[in-house]
Amino acid sequence: MPFRNPRTLMVQGTTSDAGKSILVTALCRILARHGFGVAPFKPQNMALNSAVTAEGGEIGRAQAVQAEACFLPPSVEMNPVLLKPNSDIGAQVIVNGRAIGNMKATEYHAFKPGLLQEVVASHSRLQAKYQTVIVEGAGSPAEINLREHDIANMGFAEAVDCPVIIVADIDRGGVFAHLLGTYELLSASEKARVKGFVINRFRGDVSLLEPGLEWLEQRTGVPVLAVIPYLTNLHIEAEDAVNQQQKRDQGQPLKVVVPLYPRASNHTDFDVLRMHPQVDCEFIRDPQQFSGADLIVLPGSKNVQGDLQWLKEQGWEAIIQRHLRFAGRLIGICGGYQMLGEWIHDPQQIESAAGSGAGLGILPMETTLTGNKTLRNVSGQLWGTQVLVSGYEIHAGVSQGPALEQPLFELELNGERYFDGVRDPGGQVLGSYLHGLFDQPELLQELLNWAGLEQQQGFDYPAFREAQINRLADAVEAVLPVDALCRLLTVESPA
Repeated sequence: MPFRNPRTLMVQGTTSDAGKSILVTALCRILARHGFGVAPFKPQNMALNSAVTAEGGEIGRAQAVQAEACFLPPSVEMNPVLLKPNSDIGAQVIVNGRAIGNMKATEYHAFKPGLLQEVVASHSRLQAKYQTVIVEGAGSPAEINLREHDIANMGFAEAVDCPVIIVADIDRGGVFAHLLGTYELLSASEKARVKGFVINRFRGDVSLLEPGLEWLEQRTGVPVLAVIPYLTNLHIEAEDAVNQQQKRDQGQPLKVVVPLYPRASNHTDFDVLRMHPQVDCEFIRDPQQFSGADLIVLPGSKNVQGDLQWLKEQGWEAIIQRHLRFAGRLIGICGGYQMLGEWIHDPQQIESAAGSGAGLGILPMETTLTGNKTLRNVSGQLWGTQVLVSGYEIHAGVSQGPALEQPLFELELNGERYFDGVRDPGGQVLGSYLHGLFDQPELLQELLNWAGLEQQQGFDYPAFREAQINRLADAVEAVLPVDALCRLLTVESPA
């Protein structure tokens, strides 16, 4: 079957977390390091982990990681539609990097047909710039209830007319049922664009799997392109769900706890702490599992007042107050920073209908949520030092009050100096709007020293993350050689 866009390859999955993001990351790095111009793309993403692009827009964090795999800066064109859930039935809708409002699921379903044109236009712009485009689907193409007006899976593939491969996670069990069931639920035209299956996270001797592979190909006429081995302790930033498999062994000198409230966002901020050889960083939802910590970090939130109310109802407020009485350290990031103040006001109901609500009262400040979301990449210095900081801001709120008279960072944007964050006079509490502040090795060392880790081993998280992308690409290329990938994309193989 000839395709109008053969140099675009779409990766779809049998389920959520089947390995779509991981596989796209691997394919992007394989192509990029063989000299191909390649870009990632995801038509529609639903995630609370996001990143700020060079244009000052907002996209899913997974697409920023995939851009890194391509040696590219992230762009809004790589993820034109992003949904950030702020309740069980609704989400903030972000189109071309900008929030256009909150919608309930039924409202968005009615609104979605008009987004196909935006999605196809973004893809066309990428395709004009790069030799190849690797596309990530969302969820599964076999979700019958979502087939109408689909822009995330086969609806997009049919609109741009590109080939598709389908990935399944064998670690979940039932991999042949997943693959065959997904394939059989596709229409005839959709089946025709499926050029291969990929089995992810296989443990053991592949020869034992071969009878099943042969049966599947005979049944469907679709080859299994690759069986990717299970990679122990692989670290690639998660698209949305917290990857509990990344939790390190306990017993490190510094204990960090991150309360995991319902709408916690950008938890990838803490990946560096989870990977650090001297830090035991744990996400905890149930406060009864809390057994003490040197440092508590309140993460970002997509519904600050709702998550703050949850913290209080669950008993975390009392735990935090006791932690401070026992000389523990506390950091609030973005929404967590706003929670540290005395009041949070939401007069325009940006996140909820709660109006004004009392914060934790730890810092003398208050925050007002506004309709103008701040989206920017920034750099500067830790206050009073030469320690460099860089990060990104994603927040709908302005904080004011006496606490801000002692800022944490001195930053610069477009040649203008400004200040961010708070360091309390007692030296126990820090707050900042910056995401990614743990990623820089020198600043990480300063923050961990402040938290109580005095004898430190150096840990370069950016270099570690780069090595992990290469490790993933090596493993995938070993079973899906670049020549085979080039045949799927109908591009000439590298010399």
